[in-house]
Amino acid sequence: MGAGANVRPRLLVASLLIAAVVGIGGGLWWGTRSDDDTADATLNDASSVGEPLPDVELLDVDGDPVSTGDLVGRPLVVNLWYTACAPCRREMPALADAARRLDGEVRFVGINTQDDVDTMVDFADEVDADYELLRDPDFTFFNEVRVMGFPTTFFVDSDGTIVAQTGEVDADELQRQIDALR
Repeated sequence: MGAGANVRPRLLVASLLIAAVVGIGGGLWWGTRSDDDTADATLNDASSVGEPLPDVELLDVDGDPVSTGDLVGRPLVVNLWYTACAPCRREMPALADAARRLDGEVRFVGINTQDDVDTMVDFADEVDADYELLRDPDFTFFNEVRVMGFPTTFFVDSDGTIVAQTGEVDADELQRQIDALR
């Protein structure tokens, strides 16, 4: 075999690498060139807004089953979170504050898919989040509402319809969504 036989495989590999770099770079450029927020539009298209809150069983901190159907009856804020999620950690104090201010008027529930009970409760204690905490260890609720990432917060009317869905939420956005819910 001559020198030409070694050149072809190298040329093929180099061509494939160049094509991959150009393809990835072009995709990144194309995705960032728009003025609108296409990522949010995509998230909203996949949301559960307008649908009833799925009726599934979760676990409370004692390991007892809780039906999400039993959460309905007054306005409801459902937050999916876990302790290693930085945005979840940032927003939880705002959720805890709102839950205290609206106690009895709006129900707040945190659903955790990742942490064991002790880790979940310890962090909630750190940020003074004393609203109801549930676990979804089998991702049942998570899958039913087609969550794309963490955190995700659902705003549910008293009839059990999901009326809004957000990612990370700050105190102002949380208040706007709750005002619209009531």
